[in-house]
Amino acid sequence: MGRFLAALIVIFSGGQASAGCKPDSVDVRGPFGQVSFQIELADTPKARSRGLMFRENMPRGAGMLFVYDKPQRATFWMKNTLIPLDMIFADQSGTVTHVHTNAIPHDTTLIDGGRGVFAVLEINAGLSESYGILPGAELRHTAFANGPAIWPC
Repeated sequence: MGRFLAALIVIFSGGQASAGCKPDSVDVRGPFGQVSFQIELADTPKARSRGLMFRENMPRGAGMLFVYDKPQRATFWMKNTLIPLDMIFADQSGTVTHVHTNAIPHDTTLIDGGRGVFAVLEINAGLSESYGILPGAELRHTAFANGPAIWPC
């Protein structure tokens, strides 16, 4: 009976819980609720190095997920980046550890996400504050499958 009830809850909540993970989407949840971003994945040194440089705009519900081979100290800068960004740093479980808001285009000051960073979600500046994304929020994506993920697919 428990599985049946859980299935009904998924159906009535719009199917979010059973939708699982998509490689081009990151789900974020916290006390604010849940939001999803359509993402590009930057999981190679070349893709992480280029990031969102030279982009003139990015749709509101879009972003880029930087994924590392293992947890590490992660620093970013905004050189050659034309749009202001929020950076959401997460550990290997998908738990948000740090949020840097409103990174300034072209700024070469290092933005330090701290140690133990496994992934960074970059979204348009102001959205973290608008949605209420803070440390402790949780990310869901296949990249966190070996975490073990705090919010599995």
